Amino acid sequence: MAYVPVPKDLTKVKTKVMFNLTKRQLVCFSGGALVSVPLFFLLKGPLGNSTAALCMILVMLPFFMLGVYEKNGQPLEKIVGNIIRVSVLRPRQRPYRTRNFYAVLERQDQLDREVRHIVYPKAEAHPRGEKADRSRHRQGEGDG
Repeated sequence: MAYVPVPKDLTKVKTKVMFNLTKRQLVCFSGGALVSVPLFFLLKGPLGNSTAALCMILVMLPFFMLGVYEKNGQPLEKIVGNIIRVSVLRPRQRPYRTRNFYAVLERQDQLDREVRHIVYPKAEAHPRGEKADRSRHRQGEGDG
């Protein structure tokens, strides 16, 4: 009896449309053929058959790779886009920055203290200056 292997993960199974090819492969191969076959006939006269065939293969290769190559579930254009984004568009060194809420609160407290120091220059003990004012008020009553 013949055994047919059935994959455990059916999400990786792709539906075949025609000639046992997926829709993506058909589109890429057709695009490659539309570009490279006319190029072959244009170059066949001036360069010869073998050179024209080699040029046709070189032109068709990127289309073939776009249709077939896939790594970690990503097609070739996404992989190339990620490589370009990482190596060209983004800076090489990214400084480590955190959004530390505690540091924000400390900075705000420091700014509040500076403002209080400017607004109430003689009040030193209490942030609002209440304790220092009461002690001066009591000393003034006792003296008089």
